[in-house]
Amino acid sequence: MYAIVEIAGQQFKVAKDQKVFVNRLKEEEGAKVSFDQVLLIGDGDAVTVGAPAIDGAAVEAKIVKHLKADKVIVFKKKRRKGYRVKNGHRQPLTELVIEGIKAKGAKKTTAKKQEPAKAAAPKAAEKPEAAKAEKKAAPKAKAKTPAKTAEDLSAMTVSQLKELAKEKGLSGYSSMKKAELIAALQG
Repeated sequence: MYAIVEIAGQQFKVAKDQKVFVNRLKEEEGAKVSFDQVLLIGDGDAVTVGAPAIDGAAVEAKIVKHLKADKVIVFKKKRRKGYRVKNGHRQPLTELVIEGIKAKGAKKTTAKKQEPAKAAAPKAAEKPEAAKAEKKAAPKAKAKTPAKTAEDLSAMTVSQLKELAKEKGLSGYSSMKKAELIAALQG
């Protein structure tokens, strides 16, 4: 029995008791992990393909150790220009041992992580509408308050000040600057 599973953003063909080197995982050494993004399960002639993942399928593994891959040398050169740069890189890896492949009945481990993201998305969509409604209501609320200090007026925008001047019956407010509007409204 084998499976194609997505682990840390990459797809691997795995079988029971196989060692796999994957990009570094956050879990500690010796911890057991389960991957529910199983894309395909093959058992002899029977092949089950997910769309994109198979529901209820999981691959269970144990973290053997964290290590670094062999050094990769990155050498850049432009001939006749005197340009040479040499860099090295060692990719952090995690060694896994596949303990088993479950075709059915596995619990989803990442479902809990995905639910808050789905719940947060509608709230984010609602916030701009609520913010717009608050912005529309805010100038009207500020305009109706009778006593204004210099600080309150300076916090308002020019368009809000012009609306307030219009309500008070001031003339020539359309050509005034912000400082002139504040002075006219205070006097």
